[in-house]
Amino acid sequence: MEQKRLSRLEQQMAFAGELDGLKQIGRQTYLKDASRKENDAEHSWHLALMALLLQEYANEPIDLLRVISMVLLHDVVELDAGDTYAYDDAGNATKRERELAAADRIFQLLPKDQAKSFRDIWDEFEAAESIEAKFAHTLDNIQPMMLNAASDGKAWREHGVRLSQILGRNEHTAEGSGQLWEYGKEQLISPHIQAGAIIDDTKSGGMEKL
Repeated sequence: MEQKRLSRLEQQMAFAGELDGLKQIGRQTYLKDASRKENDAEHSWHLALMALLLQEYANEPIDLLRVISMVLLHDVVELDAGDTYAYDDAGNATKRERELAAADRIFQLLPKDQAKSFRDIWDEFEAAESIEAKFAHTLDNIQPMMLNAASDGKAWREHGVRLSQILGRNEHTAEGSGQLWEYGKEQLISPHIQAGAIIDDTKSGGMEKL
């Protein structure tokens, strides 16, 4: 009995140790002061705090612990798959395949019950169908938008990001929180269209499109 408990603990500690690697997975989003880019661990932590802070803006009542669990686990697969930039068409073409393979390996480090539980949470986030998953996706889209705006659109400028790309990526953002999406459009996107950080490639004009 003692050995069984130890074996379970060893599996859990191995998983915890594996997660340390998220601190080394770089993202394309700059910190607020534009001094460097954030990593996956920082991104996930930030989303968890934002879930706690902004839960009142979800379109429907949410299970907060479920949302926090999702945002903490959603990028675990990037330990193997790496970060795929939101507007990297080539990378996104293979993203799903790479991340599924990563999920199969990483979650199996856990004891069977936790492997299933954590994988179910990750799968729920990926499906983006539940109330909690939709809100988690809203946060996942708003957080980099907030940092891009705070850093004077540095990443948007470097990658030549177009308004049509942003609108496409955020097609479902309002499904988790209409209020947060309205804030994002008015306070984070629109000013940076005017400033030229975001290329307005919409036929009817950026402000009208938003």
